[in-house]
Amino acid sequence: MSFVAVRDVAVSYDETPILERINLDIDEGAFVTVVGASGCGKSTFLRLLLSQESATRGTITLAGEPIPDRPTPDRGIVFQRYSVFPHLTVTENLILPLELARSRHFGRLFGARRKALCTEVDDILVRIGLAHASDRYPAQLSGGMQQRLAIAQALLMKPKLLLLDEPFGALDPGIRRDMHELLLALWEEIGMTVLMVTHDIAEAFKLGTRLIVFDKVRHDPDAPTAYGATITYDLPLRRPSAQRTDIATASVEAADALDQTISLLTNENRKGAPQ
Repeated sequence: MSFVAVRDVAVSYDETPILERINLDIDEGAFVTVVGASGCGKSTFLRLLLSQESATRGTITLAGEPIPDRPTPDRGIVFQRYSVFPHLTVTENLILPLELARSRHFGRLFGARRKALCTEVDDILVRIGLAHASDRYPAQLSGGMQQRLAIAQALLMKPKLLLLDEPFGALDPGIRRDMHELLLALWEEIGMTVLMVTHDIAEAFKLGTRLIVFDKVRHDPDAPTAYGATITYDLPLRRPSAQRTDIATASVEAADALDQTISLLTNENRKGAPQ
């Protein structure tokens, strides 16, 4: 049984199709990277999996059950913009969501429960390399450190499904490489299922065990909004741990070839008659 199963999903905004005919099965523990042209519905697809949006048609199941109609702690998300509280320290940013989740009535934990929570937070700070910055505020952190904090927030909720929407797009190349290594290490250690949207195809090849491409396969030049995007490529990749030594050669060459192919097909679709 698939961990995530998407069946004939479509999304329309005011009768304008965004996604159509989306069918997908994802195994538990997979790292799926998602690429495609801007505006083709990649982020919309993540919001469907998070229950921030509802499908116009079709069904989505998680671990065999219909996906809840609202966000739940077993599905975490990290955006490109850092979703942290600016008035709280690094440690407080991690403690507060856990306290709210574990103490619904008071919003605070006390005694042994709070001590256990603080130990848990200290552990994740060490693992993400922010133990030395535990008392700093987000404004005192670099972009990479803020993104580590956002990832830690999501991981502390122990999600079964982690959704990443361009999480490293605003980081410089050196910090991005560090974040890649951190994310892969945490994914391999925790064993969660990951879906990550990126505009960087080389990054998609480097991180993913599977790559899917969203694009429009039907295009009417007289009605450019008549059709939505669907999955046009679904490529199995090697495990990321096996890719790290040769990403600069084989994976980048494959990424360039796929990028060129997507561009050619997209241009042909836009030149052609309605399909």
